[in-house]
Amino acid sequence: MRIFHVPSTLMPETETARVPEEMTGRQRRTPVGKVSLRDTFRALRHRNYRLFFYGQLVSLIGTWMHQTAMSWLVYQLTGSKALLGVVAAVGSAPMMLFSLWGGSLADRYPKRRIILCAQAAQMVPAFLLAGLAWSGLVSVWLIIALAAISGVAMAFDMPARQAFTLDMTSREDLLNAISLNSSIFNGARIVGPALAGVVIGAWGTPMCFLLNGVSFIAVIISLLMMRLPPYVPIPKEAAAKASAWSGLRYVLGHRRVRTILALLGTVGIFGWSYAVLLPAFARDVFGLGADGYGMLMSASGIGALVGALTVATAGHVFPQRSVALTGVWIFSGALLAFAFTTNYYLALCWMMLGGFGMLLFFSTSNTVMQSIVPDEMRGRVLGVWGLVFGAMIPLGDGSSTEAAALR
Repeated sequence: MRIFHVPSTLMPETETARVPEEMTGRQRRTPVGKVSLRDTFRALRHRNYRLFFYGQLVSLIGTWMHQTAMSWLVYQLTGSKALLGVVAAVGSAPMMLFSLWGGSLADRYPKRRIILCAQAAQMVPAFLLAGLAWSGLVSVWLIIALAAISGVAMAFDMPARQAFTLDMTSREDLLNAISLNSSIFNGARIVGPALAGVVIGAWGTPMCFLLNGVSFIAVIISLLMMRLPPYVPIPKEAAAKASAWSGLRYVLGHRRVRTILALLGTVGIFGWSYAVLLPAFARDVFGLGADGYGMLMSASGIGALVGALTVATAGHVFPQRSVALTGVWIFSGALLAFAFTTNYYLALCWMMLGGFGMLLFFSTSNTVMQSIVPDEMRGRVLGVWGLVFGAMIPLGDGSSTEAAALR
């Protein structure tokens, strides 16, 4: 195993080694050596990734403000826990229908172009919802319709955006980049809901929707500023085989990828759906308003951010399977403890621990999957990831809200 140095303009040199991938046998570089905080942000040495990182951070803060305000508005309009689940499910259900197609397109066309179109398509519903809420014409059914439109755009955005990570960085920095993606996602979970609570109290929910629409401009500008090599279309023969269903066939034929996605679906259906009931927990269990709901969301985000930075710093030191399974156990135990907690401050602690465990699992499993699949199949396999992700939210949210309604 040959060890050499990869120079960096932003940080000290990082030792890497060439190792064979488990399924493909292809040689790849991976960081080796001791845990060092200096390596936490090493993916930022890539200019394109830096642009993406900061643009996404702004956009995701707006997205979390939007999601927080939308859930609060639905609960204000209806007082229905079931409709909270319906809105969340409708927003993610289109991924079950379109993510396979989205993954196929990501393997056949320039990923940046797909992401630009998808981001613009998500920006429009945000502005529409802001206008409807300000005019007093908003209803829960209009919210559901706009959530569905955003969900369709997300089905094309997710596979292309995740597959684009390798194009912006390198193989040796893939785990670090995916972990940093998770860190900005969860950093936004800390800032966005807390900021939404303040904005709702001062100016109302429409302002959150407006700010979300504006925030998409940041990521669109960052994508346009990237310097990418000329796009080389895949051969016509390969393009003809790059159907939406070919990704599903590939996953079903490879045990390790199939196992990762099965575990993702199980954890998602029975665990991820806790978020849809947080408005009800905040108001009915803890007797709090929008600010208390925002703090519960932010606590989970803080734990997940710590988890993301932990994986970014030390993820290459420990066996990735062990990290992922440890994350599942931590998340499951924390969520179980939260379900029986009536003390608000203790609940915040359990939310933080649950967010930490959830991130260990999601970030590590995503990295493993992207590392072991061939480059030409990455978009389609991530389309299957989107299919599983889209299926687990409606199933999980539907079962959790039905159980809540029966209490």
